[in-house]
Amino acid sequence: MTELFRLLSYGAMSLIDEIIERQIDVALMEDIGPGDITTLAGIEPKKISAEITAKSDGVLAGIPLIAAAFKKLDVDAVIKAFRHDRDSFKRGDIIAEIKGNSRAILTAERTALNFLGHLSGIATLASEFVKKVEGTNAKILDTRKTTPGLRYLEKYAVTCGGGRNHRFGLYDMALIKDNHIAAAGSLTKAIKKLKEYLAGDDFKRRFNIEPGKIEIEVEITDENQLSEAIDNGIKRLLLDNQSIEQLSAMVKKARTLSGNVLLEASGNVNLNNVRKIAETGVDLISIGALTHSAPASDFSLKVKP
Repeated sequence: MTELFRLLSYGAMSLIDEIIERQIDVALMEDIGPGDITTLAGIEPKKISAEITAKSDGVLAGIPLIAAAFKKLDVDAVIKAFRHDRDSFKRGDIIAEIKGNSRAILTAERTALNFLGHLSGIATLASEFVKKVEGTNAKILDTRKTTPGLRYLEKYAVTCGGGRNHRFGLYDMALIKDNHIAAAGSLTKAIKKLKEYLAGDDFKRRFNIEPGKIEIEVEITDENQLSEAIDNGIKRLLLDNQSIEQLSAMVKKARTLSGNVLLEASGNVNLNNVRKIAETGVDLISIGALTHSAPASDFSLKVKP
């Protein structure tokens, strides 16, 4: 998770370019099919200029995708961005100008705006949660509740809004949840089996990472499980679907039992209660709504006369 977060956030453009190219190819194929009937019928190919304007307020994410969408259909297109990812924008702001082939601009318009609106919506919602917990020690995290195929981009958008990434998949962190505990027979058994697997040959064959670098987190439902997890050497606990009172009690007990345990709250988090959750003393708050329920930001493209 750490390496991929670094690559996505700090400009390893070979990976970024590959992800963007794949997404643009699929999106354009879905939208265009064998051709854009209206544009092919009525628009002569010529050089034009167009502007993308914000129709709502928010935080930007997705500028590289709008550039890629237009350039995919017109390699000579020139895109000038007036705002960049992580920038705030207001309704009426001109976000970018595109100069290029008329058919390419009109055909790629919806694909470009869809990506920009979706990712900026995620960045905007993430920034709202981050602002709500300012002054506390809590950090806002995303989850794996992402649109299939868009996880890297959606998690990138969360970072544009000031949030942080939880694990990217099932391969970069171990999270023992309630169903794992039930299937294993007990929390202690689940932890024991996991540690044995990390030390075994199958893990070495499958994963190109040192076992000690795999962070282990355990979902706990009550104070007895909290004590049991800490007694088994677990340093990160997921406190899922707890009330504010329950969270406060668990945080207090965990801090008494261990000075360096990392506590994550999750479940039914919204903008109205996230501040109270942060004030219980948890270190992390993971929010599925960042990616599965963020309202899209609104943008429009207009051809300049």
